[in-house]
Amino acid sequence: MDMATSYGEQAPVQDVEALLGAGLPEEAAQHLNLAASLYHKDDVALDHLRQAELIAPGHPAVLIGLYRFYFYKGRLAECLDVALVCLSEALHHNNLSEDWRQVQRGDADFSSYDMMPRFFLFVLKGYAYLQMRLGNLDEGLEAVMKLLDLDPTDKIGATLLLEVHQRSLQDEDE
Repeated sequence: MDMATSYGEQAPVQDVEALLGAGLPEEAAQHLNLAASLYHKDDVALDHLRQAELIAPGHPAVLIGLYRFYFYKGRLAECLDVALVCLSEALHHNNLSEDWRQVQRGDADFSSYDMMPRFFLFVLKGYAYLQMRLGNLDEGLEAVMKLLDLDPTDKIGATLLLEVHQRSLQDEDE
């Protein structure tokens, strides 16, 4: 199943509070809690995450749960699929271009600590990191450079990803 397509068909979450779990149906919240408590049982935990996804598709709390599960299990390709959905949601909720490459510094107050612009920056940072870890160094570097352009004071810590990029290049040379 293509996650970007399936999530894109859902009604977008309208409130910033949704990022913190507002509007999540109780049954979906129960599945997320069960997934967390049964994290050590991969198949069972993932089943609960998928049940939450069926109940509340596209809800940020569910997406974050899926992202974290895949990330901490080292399933980075699947994590990247979820990151792409999160990136699309972050672009949408910030009223930004559908292509993160087209986002400009003046499109939102990226220097603030407001939740939605920071959500976009954190999602883009995760996307950059995953791309690099999966060997897509050019794509990852492009996302890091966009982060540094949007956040020149580097509140988000994108310079650390430049170090990841440099280490990856060194590893290739050796």
